[in-house]
Amino acid sequence: MSTSLAIGEDVDIETLMTAIGAAAKDAAATLAHAPTQEKDKALKAAAEAIRRHAGAIMAANREDLAAARARNLSAALLDRLELTPARIEAMAQGLLDIAALKDPVGDVIAQWERPNGLKIERVRTPLGVIGIIYESRPNVTADAGALCLKAGNAAILRGGTEARRSNRAIHDCLIEGLKAAGLPEAAIQLLPTQDRAAVGYMLKMAGVIDVIVPRGGKSLVERVQKEASVPVFAHLEGICHVYVDKSADLALARKIAVNAKMRRTGVCGAMETLLVDKAALATHLVPLMDDLIAAGCEVRADEACRAIDKRLLPASEADWDTEYLAAILAVKAVDGVAGAIDHIRRHGSGHTESILAEDAAAVARFLTEVDSAIVMHNASTQFADGGEFGMGAEIGISTGKMHARGPVGVEQLTSFKYIVRGHGQTRP
Repeated sequence: MSTSLAIGEDVDIETLMTAIGAAAKDAAATLAHAPTQEKDKALKAAAEAIRRHAGAIMAANREDLAAARARNLSAALLDRLELTPARIEAMAQGLLDIAALKDPVGDVIAQWERPNGLKIERVRTPLGVIGIIYESRPNVTADAGALCLKAGNAAILRGGTEARRSNRAIHDCLIEGLKAAGLPEAAIQLLPTQDRAAVGYMLKMAGVIDVIVPRGGKSLVERVQKEASVPVFAHLEGICHVYVDKSADLALARKIAVNAKMRRTGVCGAMETLLVDKAALATHLVPLMDDLIAAGCEVRADEACRAIDKRLLPASEADWDTEYLAAILAVKAVDGVAGAIDHIRRHGSGHTESILAEDAAAVARFLTEVDSAIVMHNASTQFADGGEFGMGAEIGISTGKMHARGPVGVEQLTSFKYIVRGHGQTRP
């Protein structure tokens, strides 16, 4: 059965998803052993197609944006949805960056020899079929499809209704790449229906889909984590913290704080809480607030901070547990690095935290004791991104502790098997 149905067409979901799953399994079997050259050829051809069809992608995105504004979607969602010439070029370059990465499939992670002469290798293998459910971000279509392909996996993509035209235009470019390399078109499938039942069906496709990656709002991720009978790579929220220690260089701290919050407020790596060492309040707080307020940020703070800077609004307990995804920031005074670590332990989401400090002991303690997927020193939390980590792109950020953690790139989209070579050994 063809899966190239018109968007919005009434379909029998079970029949459709069964066909898509079967095609993905077949494609995954081919991709698992596809030569690196073929995968890279597909990625390069897809990048060329994105550049060639940039005008059509922009036109599709303008239609999506108009519909989204008519639905009064939030500023954060609109920012994630919008494509600009620079963002389209970044998508194309991302595919080329992924093509330039080392192929993880077949990589020998470890090897050793036993006293009985058995030679053992741990070797990377593809996961199989990966389902990606995402909202707004049309760039995920390119990033996720490309990462799955490079790691030898088939992908089933389910984008949000608000980005359906943009996703389709980008997906068409990926298909051009697959055709150019002679790889199966079913290697990267975009669901042709916006029926929410398709999401529910994907979550129950154990035995077909090997892992689900949700990228979107809290309600989507909660649903996936609650209903999925398939393993999930996800983060529920990005409540990211920046801690300013008494030893922090003020000029550096001012620059990083504004970037961490205001560069793009709607991304999961945006700072949501600024923690300031009580010993640094007199010297650091007002200059930091000057910059953030001048940049258009609303600041909600505890009493210790408000006693020094009357411009700050009162914070409630709920503010410490809120992912704003907007130009709103919570600020709290803490008792040194120990207080910062304790606050993050109680209120953090395990995503990304950064310490701004020159004291080596404080830095070492923070980096060691903060148990988040990404922990930084003297750097903006907005670097929490697979592309910035040199992964080419990412399929998402995982805050779980099983298998993948942090940016999920090509290596994280593989598993491994053991290859054991002997010469007649039998076990006594």
